[in-house]
Amino acid sequence: MGGAVSAGEDNDELIDNLKEAQYIRTELVEQAFRAVDRADYYLEEFKDNAYKDLAWKHGNIHLSAPCIYSEVMEALDLQPGLSFLNLGSGTGYLSSMVGLILGPFGVNHGVELHSDVIEYAKQKLDFFIKTSDSFDKFEFCEPSFVTGNCLEISPDCTQYDRVYCGAGVQKEHEDYMKNLLKVGGILVMPLEEKLTKITRTGPSAWETKKILAVSFAPLIQPNHADSGKSRLVHLPPVAVRSLQDLARIAIRGTIKKIIHQEAMSKNGNGLKNPPRFKRRRVRRRRMETIVFLDKEVFASRISNPSDDNNNSEDIEDERQEEEETKPSELKPDPPVNFLREKVLSLPLPDPLKYYLLYYREK
Repeated sequence: MGGAVSAGEDNDELIDNLKEAQYIRTELVEQAFRAVDRADYYLEEFKDNAYKDLAWKHGNIHLSAPCIYSEVMEALDLQPGLSFLNLGSGTGYLSSMVGLILGPFGVNHGVELHSDVIEYAKQKLDFFIKTSDSFDKFEFCEPSFVTGNCLEISPDCTQYDRVYCGAGVQKEHEDYMKNLLKVGGILVMPLEEKLTKITRTGPSAWETKKILAVSFAPLIQPNHADSGKSRLVHLPPVAVRSLQDLARIAIRGTIKKIIHQEAMSKNGNGLKNPPRFKRRRVRRRRMETIVFLDKEVFASRISNPSDDNNNSEDIEDERQEEEETKPSELKPDPPVNFLREKVLSLPLPDPLKYYLLYYREK
């Protein structure tokens, strides 16, 4: 069966559809989804499916459906400076989007069982940092990944503000997951076939909310057959940034403010995203209550029956819109990386310019 929303032709259209279906509801989450192209986390031969609202799995590599990640991002209630732990971090797609919101003073850690997936995630992270213009539009909290079973995290590890688990959690492991949270923190995980949000309101107090019916593959239990001993997973240390790194963050922030002020004085409305070309109308389709996505299943939203009566009107409106936009529809100019241009124009030694740009290729 199909996904919860229509397939998009590109990343922006996929996000448009997720917004239309109310899976993406806040501006911060929308910005993060638009900034990280989902197709970049697919193997080249499977990229045709990247903008469908479907899960994807190839060997150990796995991506959940976009609507699932949308619900997770919204439920986590992310803010700059928080600490985040991603259990079953996979390709790093979710961790990268989270890192754009956490900013330079957040903490972004991931635990992944399969070492080959860790290598894949590191390659994708490196590609994002070196080539994506989104990197210069945000201050990024770079994720750090470690290999291991997330049920064997060292008991002396630090607690986190936000935790997500990307595999089905058995009831007997619920308390283990809760103990990874700071007071005031939020845990999102599939528990008893429901995507569940748990907020730690006190040392022994919790609030639980069921978000969505889902079906994830269960957590893999630790295997001690070889040595008989637990292989503790030691999470990355929370490092203090160097003065050099803090200076780079401050300088880049100052340059961004200058660019914004220059734009405001020039056109009076600041830096805004250039208007996108008018997209085709997204019509809500009548959906079945249960949607199967690879190993994931969830309750989809059901469109209003009256929507079906408007199909012919929508088709006619869409045809008119296409006719109106045809004469003026030209290929858009590539977006300008204002931060890069400003840094390169400064009277500074080249090594310092490249340092301020993180030695990025673009």
